[in-house]
Amino acid sequence: MSGAALGLEIVFVFFLALFLLHRYGDFKKQHRLVIIGTLLAWYLCFLIVFILPLDVSTTIYNRCKHAAANSSPPENSNITGFHATATPVPSRHPCFKPWSYIPDGIMPIFWRVVYWTSQFLTWILLPFMQSYARSGGFSITGKIKTALIENAIYYGTYLLIFGAFLIYVAVNPHLHLEWNQLQTIGIAAANTWGLFLLVLLLGYGLVEIPRSYWNGAKRGYLLMKTYFKAAKLMTEKADAEETLEDVMEEVRKVNESIKYNHPLRKCVDTILKKCPTEYQEKMGRNMDDYEDFDEKHNTYPSEKSLVKLHKQVIYSVQRHRRTQVQWQILLEQAFYLEDVAKNETSATRQFVHTFQSPEPENKFIQYFYNPTVEWYWECLLRPWFYRILAVVLSIFSVIVVWSECTFFSTTPVLSLFAVFIQLAEKTYNYIYIEIACFLSIFFLSICVYSTVFRIRVFNYYYLASHHQTDAYSLLFSGMLFCRLTPPLCLNFLGLTHMDSSISHQNTQPTAYTSIMGSMKVLSFIADGFYIYYPMLVVILCIATYFSLGTRCLNLLGFQQFMGDNDMTSDLVDEGKELIRREKRKRQRQEEGENRRREWKERYGHNREDSTRNRNLHVDPKESNLSDISTNRSASKYTRANNRTERDRIELLQDVEPLDFNAETFTDDPLESEPGR
Repeated sequence: MSGAALGLEIVFVFFLALFLLHRYGDFKKQHRLVIIGTLLAWYLCFLIVFILPLDVSTTIYNRCKHAAANSSPPENSNITGFHATATPVPSRHPCFKPWSYIPDGIMPIFWRVVYWTSQFLTWILLPFMQSYARSGGFSITGKIKTALIENAIYYGTYLLIFGAFLIYVAVNPHLHLEWNQLQTIGIAAANTWGLFLLVLLLGYGLVEIPRSYWNGAKRGYLLMKTYFKAAKLMTEKADAEETLEDVMEEVRKVNESIKYNHPLRKCVDTILKKCPTEYQEKMGRNMDDYEDFDEKHNTYPSEKSLVKLHKQVIYSVQRHRRTQVQWQILLEQAFYLEDVAKNETSATRQFVHTFQSPEPENKFIQYFYNPTVEWYWECLLRPWFYRILAVVLSIFSVIVVWSECTFFSTTPVLSLFAVFIQLAEKTYNYIYIEIACFLSIFFLSICVYSTVFRIRVFNYYYLASHHQTDAYSLLFSGMLFCRLTPPLCLNFLGLTHMDSSISHQNTQPTAYTSIMGSMKVLSFIADGFYIYYPMLVVILCIATYFSLGTRCLNLLGFQQFMGDNDMTSDLVDEGKELIRREKRKRQRQEEGENRRREWKERYGHNREDSTRNRNLHVDPKESNLSDISTNRSASKYTRANNRTERDRIELLQDVEPLDFNAETFTDDPLESEPGR
């Protein structure tokens, strides 16, 4: 099993990152380099989180082996001149290899490759790809030029700081830094920046995640919040449609001014390809390719203005598509929550949906997740499950906050994470050690990463599910993950006292800590910032619990969901009316489809029977019988006509009127119907 666990986790984490990227990104429409860069960043960060427990168990085994080697008795001893063989003393350290043991020399190389690759992505490659993806250039060279210009200040700041530091070291005669020390300083600077952001996100996630599950058990709360989201999303949807109309009007003007033989016509064609299909058809019908652009002395847009217009088209189309998809998803959520509220008082204990799902469900799921099981889960078990889960997550949050405030204390050990790991280390229960480490770092990662997925910086950064995230937001999330994961892992090792700079013990460090280097070069960071700054998580948790950030955003004009606010109540009522209107609209559509289906089933067979009767050969001797049958069918049709007159009137009302086209209208009925 040596190295097998490492290989299995590498494969599993890859598919996990691929699944999440498929949920948020769009493999078909987005550029391949964007997909590959984001996938690599997410994959490396998730890999660090999953592999670190194996590094901890391997380090504990190596410590045990080292302690057993130092405490072993000599092989031979001479007692009063007699040559005697000493009896072997049983070792006090029952060292046995864990099932996930990784051989020596593999982990340092692995961590070195993973860490420096992630740092190259977050500080150099991904910012450049962000500017490249957001650029409106029409060629690869133009996009690269734009990306370099936008990142000149970004990269120049780093070079300026690094150059000033080198000059300071060269002038000061008391400082003699080697390459390893410079490398450690660079790592410390990156981890300091990441730890500053990490504590902010962690303080929010430790409170908001348990509270979200507790509120998830309240059906009324979820329904009111969904109405609130519907009102806000409708405003955003209307704004996106208006912006798209304005941008398409600019594209129409450019399309009419720049004709087929203009040098910039290729740029206009590229812009038209990014427009929605309905706008492309409208602009294509109004295009006159035979008009020369030199015949009219008009002012034509420059290439720079076309680049700006191309950028606006990409942004507006992406935003319009995202709001449309999110509106449909929010409608389904609102309809389902209303169905749950109705079915809670059902005496039959059968879950009844107002609207059937348009996608056919799997037969296996239909068999086990039938309406009865769905009623018990949604109306009875799910609220209690969410409450229990919220309590468990709250306990984890309290443990994390306590450990963040006391992990610097080594005698006595106050950090609960360190207590759990040290108890397991005494018995060398590697399974328990790996499970405890994985649950601890997994919970910390969920608190931090979920906040990255939830936050929204206006319309510049927003991770939207169902393949609606743009390239800029995907790359920005990859940058955040690569900057947050290394300090997150160092913070976890400090909580468990596996970091020698925290425990102040002369023990073998983990392979991950050895890659970070010794922080004795920057003692004010190792003994000051890394120790006392994480205590701010207490203040952030208190602020999140009392929703201070939400209240501040409300004061600034950014409406947030708050139950004791008049504006929130108004938006909830507005969203409720919007959902009711969409529900009536969908019900009318389903009723119209049902009437069409019934009309087709009822009169489609009669039409087939009449066609079949006309094709039959009628014998002259049986003409009387055929007349009788014709009369009977006529009388039958007359009786049926009265019975179905109402249905046909309703069907005619549902039919949309045809568009009038003056070009195809003719006064002569013979010309309009030549076959009559």
